[in-house]
Amino acid sequence: SLSLSLTLSLSLILSLSLSLTQAAHCRLAPLLAMATCLHLLFLLFTFSSISHPLSGIRELTPLTMGPKNQPFFFSSQAFERRNLLANGLGRTPAMGWNSWNHFQCHIDEDIIRNTADAMVSSGLAALGYEYINIDDCWAELHRDSEGNLVPRKATFPSGIQALANYVHAKGLKLGLYSDAGYLTCQKQPGSLGYEAQDAATFASWGIDYLKYDNCYTDGSAPEQRYPVMRDALLRTGRPIYYSICEWGRDNPATWAPKVGNSWRTTNDIHDNWTRIVSIADQNNVWAEYAGPGGWNDPDMLEVGNGGMTNEEYKSHLSIWALMKVSKKLLLT
Repeated sequence: SLSLSLTLSLSLILSLSLSLTQAAHCRLAPLLAMATCLHLLFLLFTFSSISHPLSGIRELTPLTMGPKNQPFFFSSQAFERRNLLANGLGRTPAMGWNSWNHFQCHIDEDIIRNTADAMVSSGLAALGYEYINIDDCWAELHRDSEGNLVPRKATFPSGIQALANYVHAKGLKLGLYSDAGYLTCQKQPGSLGYEAQDAATFASWGIDYLKYDNCYTDGSAPEQRYPVMRDALLRTGRPIYYSICEWGRDNPATWAPKVGNSWRTTNDIHDNWTRIVSIADQNNVWAEYAGPGGWNDPDMLEVGNGGMTNEEYKSHLSIWALMKVSKKLLLT
């Protein structure tokens, strides 16, 4: 059966992953070995979704009778998938790197360039890790005289567009951060009230991914604020992966598939095993809402940041992959 085939394939992939990791002798090799195996897992998931379009549907009820008196089937879950954000992105989970968990506000354009270089030279890019995402602290604290966001001259003197060009030349994609509030969490200008202007700016810079946070809001519900940026991004005509980061406050899995390509299901991750287990437990209830075009997001990986053992990091990466067939895989 399909379920048995997936189970056996998953077991083989994870076993191979652990064997390759144990045989590695450098710091990057364990991650690369695990990434190779997880890439095979995602290919298997994608193939099974295409070959068996009804495989993820749990409840089927006859709707009407077709030719030769054979019933057509209707699934509310399948129907809802048609209402996903129509930007053509997120057919498989987003994979890449984000600056926050390791660097937080201590970022600059050299770090981003060096990370793009390392993503290619390590072989991770060839496995599908394509996004290089800049988190908070990239912008000046004030907009310019025309109300535009401005990259920090001290840390991004070449500008974001030049950085996007560099990343694109590597065959990768550049992501950026903003907030559905008046300020970001680190108090740079937010996009609330500036959605159309900021979306146009991001598109003009060549941005491919937007992480949209939830600090310093006007008190309105996320369900009201996040679609405004969705519409603004769509109007630019540029495909921009839309990552909703409202921390799971209003159960976004129940409404965000029509709004974004992924949605945070929990509060922030921390680099310790207790938090990893807690997030995994919280995500269990939302698994059925994830699928091609829209994914649960239990926050970015902590692999290699120093707070856990190597065995815990290997388990962390494996659990995140299982939740994503259930989350995006963003290294930090």
